[in-house]
Amino acid sequence: MGEKRSIFEDVAEAGPRPEGPKGGMIDAGRRGARGLVRAWLIVLFALVVLMIGVGGLTRLTDSGLSITEWKPVTGALPPMSAAEWEIELEKYRQIPEYQLQNKGMSMAEFKVIYWWEWGHRQLGRVIGLVWAVGFFGFLATRQIPPGWTGRLFFLGVLGGAQGAIGWWMVSSGLQGEMLDVASYRLATHLGLAFVILGLIAWYVMALGREERELLQARRGKEAKLYGLSTGWLHFAFVQILIGALVAGIDAGRSYTDWPLMAGGILPPDFWMADLGWRNFFENPGLVQFVHRTVGYALLAFAIVVWLKGRRSANAATRTAFNAAFIALCGQIVLGIVTVLYIAAWQVAIVHQLLAVLLWVLILRARFLSLYPRAQSVRG
Repeated sequence: MGEKRSIFEDVAEAGPRPEGPKGGMIDAGRRGARGLVRAWLIVLFALVVLMIGVGGLTRLTDSGLSITEWKPVTGALPPMSAAEWEIELEKYRQIPEYQLQNKGMSMAEFKVIYWWEWGHRQLGRVIGLVWAVGFFGFLATRQIPPGWTGRLFFLGVLGGAQGAIGWWMVSSGLQGEMLDVASYRLATHLGLAFVILGLIAWYVMALGREERELLQARRGKEAKLYGLSTGWLHFAFVQILIGALVAGIDAGRSYTDWPLMAGGILPPDFWMADLGWRNFFENPGLVQFVHRTVGYALLAFAIVVWLKGRRSANAATRTAFNAAFIALCGQIVLGIVTVLYIAAWQVAIVHQLLAVLLWVLILRARFLSLYPRAQSVRG
């Protein structure tokens, strides 16, 4: 009969096992591609944030109608001579904004607003180029992780649609007696920008963790918190769209007292009979009142979500909800300051960029509700 041996001795004496691919077969050969694709998406994310900021400044400086044609390719070149500049100014002289608001504008003044709009459009071309070079480069070298080709291609489709919607928006201000673009078209344009930004942010977060880790984390999904954060995300998106309506008709400069509006709960011109349903898009008093009211409701809902998020068993998730709620509180305070300072461009642009930060932080809280980060028993 053989000598009895401890099972621990058997394990200790066994030869070393050959190491498999680090991270498991599900991630084998994908780590480098995921990292490169993620870096490319981070660049796109930064460019889209910059685009939103430049777009906001273009709106605040009343520059959006300075270029009256849509030339996706040849429009990349600005006027190169005095004669070409004169042609561009003459085109601008034909639209209502010049005839009703800027009549007599000098060439020097025109160049200021022209460069803002040209820079905005040029940045859009740069984003399209960065997407195309990255996507088709990764596709040709087969570095796109499995399951990601459709998602990354869809970003390009949305980017192309955004360019077309941008022109649809601008064209609304080139006829009739329009001094600005249609506010609902501006809201559509800004809303799609936030959708694109949100998708990129989500993809960056997903690619930041290995596929096997995400699959494992999904088992710990906090369903209630995920649902609440999804509602919070949609609620914030609605408020962003209403904010675009406010910006589109300069409603933020109509009533500059708070918490009342012209000394009352409702603005004096709350409803204009001749506008009908268009009051919700063209009546400055009503549009600003709706923006304020939705802001209060959003804060109330956010408090409920935040209190729920604070009770999460995962430290990273709790931190994410705290950060998103702090950003919301800061955004509300800044919104009040924007009203009190008559929507000065310096304050208004910070208000818009803080909306971007809030949007991304809510997305992060939602992501961590779906894919909680692993932690020790002690937390």
